Amino acid sequence: MNELYDTIIETYKNKPGALLSVLEEVQRKTEHTYLHEQALTYIAQKMEVPLSQVYSVVTFYSFFNLKPQGFHTITVCRGTACHTRGSKPLLDDVMHLLGLHEGENEEGESYYTTSDMQFTVRTVACFGQCALAPVIAIDDVIYSRMTSEKFAGLLKNLMTKKVPS
Repeated sequence: MNELYDTIIETYKNKPGALLSVLEEVQRKTEHTYLHEQALTYIAQKMEVPLSQVYSVVTFYSFFNLKPQGFHTITVCRGTACHTRGSKPLLDDVMHLLGLHEGENEEGESYYTTSDMQFTVRTVACFGQCALAPVIAIDDVIYSRMTSEKFAGLLKNLMTKKVPS
């Protein structure tokens, strides 16, 4: 794994935003799309950056993950327009259909992953697609004017395409 990290670090060395780019690339190439503690420590040492600065970056940006993520990611917008047009019932539906409970996440994070590592459900403050509310994203594809019925169909299709854990 260190060879991979070294290659990534070398690619971005001395470029503006190197730390951010290295972290993004490492996360993208890590199974379950997350940054584990050993990776962060190694990156900090190799880039000669304080570990506290690395943690500041990964905890500031919501697209970095410190816990393993599911193969599929479902993101529900919780912005005002989406909320008033039914995003909370959509979130409730996905949580129920996947057997997840909001109270289970003791770390206060805004995402939940199924035990089989197939799905991660997360929320965002706003997608900026307010005229198309409620909006969700499944594996980075945006779906607008979402209803519980449409969502159930999309989820059913995803569940038939499970990947090995």
